[in-house]
Amino acid sequence: MKFTVAPLVLLLSASSAAAFTLTMGTGNSFGRVFRISTWGESHGGGVGVTVDGCPPRLQLTREEIQKDLDRRRPGQSRITTPRNEADAVEIQSGLTPDGTTIGTPIAMVVRNKDQRSGDYLDNDMKVAYRPSHADATYDAKYGVRAIAGGGRSSARETIGRVAAGAIARKILEKFNGIEVLAYVSKVQDIEAQNVDEDTFTMEDVDSNIVRCPDAESAEKMLERIDEIRKQGNSIGGVVTCVARNVPAGLGSPVFDKLEADLAKACMSIPAAKGFESGDGFGGTLLTGKDHNDEFYVDPETGATRTKTNRSGGIQGGISNGENIVIHVAFKPTSTIGQKQSTVTRDGQEVELRGKGRHDPCVLPRAIPMVEAMVALTLVDALMMQQAQCELFPDEAAEEDRPNPMGTTVSRDGGAKEFEETASGPISQRVDEE
Repeated sequence: MKFTVAPLVLLLSASSAAAFTLTMGTGNSFGRVFRISTWGESHGGGVGVTVDGCPPRLQLTREEIQKDLDRRRPGQSRITTPRNEADAVEIQSGLTPDGTTIGTPIAMVVRNKDQRSGDYLDNDMKVAYRPSHADATYDAKYGVRAIAGGGRSSARETIGRVAAGAIARKILEKFNGIEVLAYVSKVQDIEAQNVDEDTFTMEDVDSNIVRCPDAESAEKMLERIDEIRKQGNSIGGVVTCVARNVPAGLGSPVFDKLEADLAKACMSIPAAKGFESGDGFGGTLLTGKDHNDEFYVDPETGATRTKTNRSGGIQGGISNGENIVIHVAFKPTSTIGQKQSTVTRDGQEVELRGKGRHDPCVLPRAIPMVEAMVALTLVDALMMQQAQCELFPDEAAEEDRPNPMGTTVSRDGGAKEFEETASGPISQRVDEE
């Protein structure tokens, strides 16, 4: 059967041009109101991002963005890739000369300086696919790929996300003192034991090259990473991210649940293979009685709080004002220095040993990446909440409003006093599907 494309295209352009918009470069943008688009390849001239939807009149400096990029850049320690890049950001648009955002797109670029394309082009990696890497699937999708450095599949693409995330971080802090902090919580089977998610700081996280605030566990993790690295192999683990002071009400029911948006955001990071919100899969081992976060009224603020936080700060897809806690699993780096069986582009079976400079463990540099994606998701959700639910003030009498909920709000006059009633639980009749 013959199928002609041209008439169909003409028909669509003639009769339906106003009915839809074709967005080119699908998969390179994230967000709805606060929206970013990243661009560039690992071994191209540079990588960058365009940020649209940033509020005007925000004071922003290059140094604030550079701080997060410095935590992401390569060459930081023996357990990261030795590629030597300064990752100096250039802000091209969207700010006044004195550093005030003007509400228009903010364009940022980082020039590539230390790429070594010969590590890929002058050997078998030019024609053979690296096992578990995006080499083969990019070729299958596009019929062509950027061989040197992995192109868009390289973690170098995340520079744009981290730069944009630094702006999101500042908006969140200015709005409600919201903090977004991540740390390495697990390397293989070695798990951090003594981390207080209410109090740990960025300085605690950055106090060692593993980026685990539990010093004793960090030493064990480092030993394991070094052991694997010296074998020409790689290793994976888990990053935990905590967002503090997030107000209740962010996120929407059904398809735009906050944890669903966070999952997509974090699973889009290179090498991410798993996501948990709150207790995640561990919660499946508990009963409802054990897993439920019981409510209480904070005696000081009068706000509704939860006694535990197994939900990870999200219930029904909407933030409840407690700490948002997520976990992201990262696989071992695909490119390793040991021989592996693979095939070439033309279908010949060969053996391949990875060359070039690569992270033996992506976890330490994944910290600012996870923080960035969580911050971007939260600032977008915050703007959606402002647009839909806070456009008009709630003029209902105080007694007709729900009790304030979460860690950052309080009830006028403190906790409400109630008269003593008959003892025993309230009976609730439930009829749900």
